[in-house]
This record gives sequence, structure tokens and C-alpha cells, in this order.
Amino acid sequence: MHYWVRASPSDFSGTLPQRRSGHTAVNIGKSKIVVFGGLVDKRFISDLCVYDIENKLWFQPECTGNGSVGQVGPSPRAFHIAIAIDCHMFVFGGRSGGKRLGDFWVLDTDIWQWSELTSFGDLPSPRDFAAASAIGNRKIVMYGGWDGKKWLSDVFVLDTISLEWMELSVSGSLPPPRCGHTATMVEKRMLVYGGRGGGGPIMGDLWALKGLLEEENETPGWTQLKLPGQAPSPRCGHTITSGGHYLLLFGGHGTGGWLSRYDIYYNECIVLDRVSVQWKRLPTSNEPPPARAYHSMTCIGSRYLLFGGFDGKSTFDDLWWLVPEEDPIAKRLTSSPAKNIPEDKDLAIAKETQLSHEASQKEESAVSELRKRLDISVSISVPELQIIDELEDKEFLELALSLIGVGEKVSSNGQISHTQAAQALRDHWGESTPKLIPLKELGPLLRDYQRLITRHHTGNGPSDSQFTESCFSGKEAYRFYHVKSASQLRMDDIPKLLAEYKQLLSN
Repeated sequence: MHYWVRASPSDFSGTLPQRRSGHTAVNIGKSKIVVFGGLVDKRFISDLCVYDIENKLWFQPECTGNGSVGQVGPSPRAFHIAIAIDCHMFVFGGRSGGKRLGDFWVLDTDIWQWSELTSFGDLPSPRDFAAASAIGNRKIVMYGGWDGKKWLSDVFVLDTISLEWMELSVSGSLPPPRCGHTATMVEKRMLVYGGRGGGGPIMGDLWALKGLLEEENETPGWTQLKLPGQAPSPRCGHTITSGGHYLLLFGGHGTGGWLSRYDIYYNECIVLDRVSVQWKRLPTSNEPPPARAYHSMTCIGSRYLLFGGFDGKSTFDDLWWLVPEEDPIAKRLTSSPAKNIPEDKDLAIAKETQLSHEASQKEESAVSELRKRLDISVSISVPELQIIDELEDKEFLELALSLIGVGEKVSSNGQISHTQAAQALRDHWGESTPKLIPLKELGPLLRDYQRLITRHHTGNGPSDSQFTESCFSGKEAYRFYHVKSASQLRMDDIPKLLAEYKQLLSN
């Protein structure tokens, strides 16, 4: 469970950034966040606001620099790209008034010095609403945008050492041209989601681009991904922020339908789970920030920091934390709930959440209902999925040992080892059919299924990068990795779970 908490004055010292949208915010290592540019009241701005994470201090550094026409730094702009490589922030393009920009700058955040760069190679055309991501700690990949006349679908790779741009030649099917999308590197692939496309429609498709790493010697190519789970509705102007095994999507706007003249702005949190490779709603227990687009969302450890944005009428200056329930910031909600939402509304939301949870438990969990009728104990699910070793899984071991007979293989000291018992239970499940799996075995089976996935893809087996690559290349996703308790399974899930488990055993 996560909580939205509006930042309080005690969270920061210094001068907070003014309200804006269309700005950028990048993490410089783990030490600071740099906010640059944006739009407020139809006025483009070029100020630089920095958050010192360790000292919880906002400040505006005095920058030096020299541009091609003598200016210290970039001209005012919004809807540009900004990417951090080590201590440097690279800025390209954007819009100022009705003009699309094609200049290229770098900020050294150690000495706060701007430099306008003269780059070489295949120079990208001026554009705004493009999206970009870092490839390792040397290169930047940029895709799409709007040049004032047409939507773009080109891919450029910048070497930040040689300052050479290269337009990537991509074969095969291509995503529709777009702007206002996101681009995120996940291991060896760039994932592109959403945006507004040619002719104006807002899209909700997800694409993966391979061939960005020279050492992989892959032919560049796009693949459209259709992942299971609760996919986001089509949108643009959203953010996708990487944190651990999740990609967190927040905000953006979409069309209100053919009867509506207005866009719909969003404020739900949706995650792309990189392990189970599916979309999920991130559970949040309280009222979220107002819906918005063209905001920024950065990750600070286990916390996310939301700033600014636009909802079609107003530009925001608010700062919000999204934190897990064990975070000290979340404790404010229990000590002073009135700071976020009125007490009567808080109670109403709590009751509605409880009723919704109870209804979903009754309607969606046939297995849980059967367990209650058969007087089989049901373990309580926990907020975070915990993967425990089989030697620490008492229910799994007891079940395994109960299957071992006198004639089974024993260890050198004449005793049957727990490892042998675990393998015997896996062999038993590997030969079973769904009808032969008793309900009491579903909990141990589900946990061992999750254990094998973790072991194969994030532990002793292939690396996490190999797993991510294989899953995002279109292979079948593990549909039950995120399930916290067997009580959440439906009866028709059991054959699918067992089939995936047998596949894991064969691997």
C-alpha cells in the first residue's frame, strides 16, 4: 500500500520552485534533483531550481556559461528533453512561444556552468514534445516529437563524449509518429508509451525498440507489446518513472470521447511490473493529488516526488510525496488526517474502500470461499510480496516431508534431507493434473512458483536483464507472480498456474 501526502513546509528549506508545467526534472546521482524551464501563464521560463536531497534544501544556483550569442544559458522554453549523464544535464529542443527549438546545451552541476554544444553527424530537426532516455552512462536516445508541421517517428542516438548524433535506421514495422509520449530504457530496450499521433488521436500503445547497444550487435527493430493486466487508458503528457522492479506511470490527459470537447486529465498510479511483465494498479489508500499532465515525477529511494503540471485550466505549484506505508511521511496521515482531506471525507473513503474490498473478496475469490467451507486455514496476505527460501517455508516443507516414503532416497547419514523432500514435492506437482491438487496445497504451490521465478530470473539463474529481455521480446508473462495469497486465485486460475509451474520446472 502506498500513500499520497502533500509536502509540508517542514519537508524542505530554501525557496521552492514557482508553479509551472512542461518543465523537466532529472536526478543527478543520488544527491540532487534539477528542475529546468517550463511554462506558466503563457510565459516560458528558463530558471533552474535544485533540490539538495541530503540537506532537504531547495536553491537556485548562480550559473555561468557562454552561448553562441553570448547568453549564459538556454533561452526560456518548455516541452524540451533533459537527460542526466553522471554530473551533467543535457538539454535539447523544446518550444518558446510558437518557435520549435533545436539548440543543444549541457549543464555541469559540479560547477553550475552551462555550455552550448556544437554537435556533429545526423542533426535532429528542431522539435518539442519529444522523449528521450539515457543508454548507460554515455549515450542518449531520443524518439519522436512535433516540428510544428508534422508528428515525427525518427530515432536519434547521441554520443555525449564525441557529441555526434546518429539517426538510427530501423527496419520492419514502425510505431505511428507521435509527440507527448514517454521513452524509458529497460535493460537493452527502449519502451515508448502513449502520446498524440498523426491526425490528433491520443494513443495507448506500448512499443519496444531493440538494437541500441553496439555490443549486442542486434539489428534495430520495433516490437509492439500487448501485456496482460490493467493497461492504462490512452494518454499523453504523462510521466513514467523507474523505481526498483516497477515503472510507475502517473497522470497525463486523454480525450473525453466524441461527445466531449474537453480532455480528461488523470491522477491514478499504474505500474508496469518488470518481473511479472504486466500492468497493475498501484494501491493507494487516500485521496490522490488533483489530476494533471506535463508535470514531473522523480524517484528518491523508495519515495516519489511529484511537482507542478497543468489540468487544462490551472498550473500547479504543489509538491506531493508518494510513499510506502512504512515511510515516516505516511505516519502524518494517522496523526493528522485533516491536513490532507477532511475527516468526514476520510471516513467515507475508508468505509467505501472497506466495502469495495469486502465485495471483491466475495465475488472474485472462489478458492477463498471453498477454503472457508472446508475449514482450511487461509494465510493473511501482506502488503509486499515476500519471497522466502523453501527451507524457511514451514508449510511447504511439512507437505514435502509427508510425501516421502520409506523407499525414497536418503542422505548419507540415513536421513531424508529437506532438499530431497522439496524436489520430491516438485516432482509430484510436475506430474499432477489440476483436479489432483488439493486446496490446501495451493498456498505452498503458489509460493514455490514465485520462488522459482525469482531464482531463475533474479537470483541464481539468468540475470534480471536476460529475464527482462526475454519477457519484453514477446514471450509469455508470468501471470501469478504478483498474487500475494492463494485466496486471491479463482478456480479457473488453477490450471493456468499449474501449467506455468510445470514450464518453470522444465526450464
